[in-house]
Amino acid sequence: MQNKSPLSTLIHSQAERYGDRVVMLYKDYDAGRWRGITWKMFSERVRMVSNALLELGVGVQENVAVFSQNMPECLEVDFGAYGIRAVTIPFYATSSEAQIKYMISDAKIRFIFVGEQYQYDTAYRVLKIDPSICKLIIFDKHVKRNAQDKVSIYFSEFLQTGAALQHQAEVDRRSAELDQDDLANILYTSGTTGLSKGVMLTHRMYSAAFRGHQGAIPLSEKDVVMNFLPFTHVFERGWTYLCLTEGATLAVNLHPQEIQQTLREVHPTCMCTVPRFWEKVFSGVQEKINSSSPLQRKLMQDALRVGKAYHVDYKMRGLTPPIGLRLQYKVYEKTIISLLLKRLGLENHNFFPTAGSAIPPVVEEFVHSVGLNMIAGYGLTESTATVSCDRWNQKVTIGSIGRVLDGVQVKFGENNEILLKGDTITKGYYRKAEVTALAIDSEGWFHTGDAGYMKDGELYLTDRIKELFKTSNGKYIAPQMLESKLVVDRYIDQIVIIADQRKFVSALVIPEYELLEQLAQKRGIPYQNRADLCQNKEIESFVMDRIETLQQEFAHYEQVKRITLLPEPFSLERGELTNTLKVKRGVLNENYAKEIEKMYEE
Repeated sequence: MQNKSPLSTLIHSQAERYGDRVVMLYKDYDAGRWRGITWKMFSERVRMVSNALLELGVGVQENVAVFSQNMPECLEVDFGAYGIRAVTIPFYATSSEAQIKYMISDAKIRFIFVGEQYQYDTAYRVLKIDPSICKLIIFDKHVKRNAQDKVSIYFSEFLQTGAALQHQAEVDRRSAELDQDDLANILYTSGTTGLSKGVMLTHRMYSAAFRGHQGAIPLSEKDVVMNFLPFTHVFERGWTYLCLTEGATLAVNLHPQEIQQTLREVHPTCMCTVPRFWEKVFSGVQEKINSSSPLQRKLMQDALRVGKAYHVDYKMRGLTPPIGLRLQYKVYEKTIISLLLKRLGLENHNFFPTAGSAIPPVVEEFVHSVGLNMIAGYGLTESTATVSCDRWNQKVTIGSIGRVLDGVQVKFGENNEILLKGDTITKGYYRKAEVTALAIDSEGWFHTGDAGYMKDGELYLTDRIKELFKTSNGKYIAPQMLESKLVVDRYIDQIVIIADQRKFVSALVIPEYELLEQLAQKRGIPYQNRADLCQNKEIESFVMDRIETLQQEFAHYEQVKRITLLPEPFSLERGELTNTLKVKRGVLNENYAKEIEKMYEE
């Protein structure tokens, strides 16, 4: 049952209900095992954080930064800050020094909590040139401080300054005076199209989001939830807070690259994630099928065929499968599908919210076919995450982004742009009145920049208006639609469409290097290195042929005509990706200008 307490007292209220029950699991890398934190322990540490922040002199609605990967300490600081009406601003763990400098200056930050060595080193370099920063508080006890550092302390030392709860009367007073329109967070957008903007999220917005999810998803205190996406991301942040209101257990994943191993260790029931995760799972299963013996291949393909018929053709439409299909599925569910889910660590599955970009239909079908309840959704930082999502107890259509959340108003503007209103929608961008005025019109409607339509109660996206490409022939291309269709190929890791002001569509392709190397070996194609392999005409033709097969449903002018295989993945360091790993098209156009121009040579 959802706890209605405000964020300022939520953890303490839940501790009274659950006491010594585990609320969080985290990996102790020194001991090599997972450890638990009880609700009672969580509540005690949140109180200590509140008192320690007051000891530092943190004021009402003062901004405090958290620059870390996912750790239990991130949540302790969040809720400790809410208890004294302070504002937390999470930075992505991979943020650069320039990004950190900008956000610290924009938000007038005095205190920064840092996670591991990279975050400490980056923040300390900024601290040395920015006199406004008073202190760094370090989560990881293994971090080595600079020899000249006189202002940093470890989190354990920080907690001790509030261990006596000497300011608890003031904490209680501030908590009682919480205004629903107080800022809870400022979340800086990843900035694919320009300078990062601070989206203001209030306590009212979170409360409305929690209410809107009631009954929409089958979340309960029985769930074990893997925290995979960064807490900095509104999707993971809002989802995590929602899980805490329901009393679910969180498993905090520290290193994203270890997620496959982590899933097999924890066996969660839920995890919110992005389509890219499922694309990788889909590619891995397809590779396993292709490398199996003819008999095994036939059985696995038949299991997926039966699973699709059972779930996609019947269950998702609210229909009862015929008895023959039910019996077939039960056999595969207990054998092939069960083994697959166990290998993934998902045998205890309940449901998996998925959003952030377009979900390739073939991937969405696959996930449902193996019995996993993927809840597709749509949202933005500016809408406190969810605008719409699939309902677990209503008809679900592959390709839709679900039904609009209770309390959210949607209408369609010029070019079918999705416009939003409601208590979950931001009032604007921090200290940016002009930018806010461009995003929110005089009637209070927030302009998402996404185009879509409604059909039979479900919302559908068509394209990102700002990312529509216009060819030199006057034809409009929706790059994300093409990319989501082509990226499912097992030989393609990433693909970026090039078309704006060009006479035809081309693409930059990051291939699955290991598979290409295996192909070259099988065909006897010699190569010296990856660059040599990617420039090989036979290899390029092979990948292009696979793209031709996948894009047949598109109009001729929308189809990719030429490709360039790149020998290195897109990079955060080169500015080609945002902190949420979305591509920055403008940067790619600059960094690969030579390769792009070559594709358009006569």
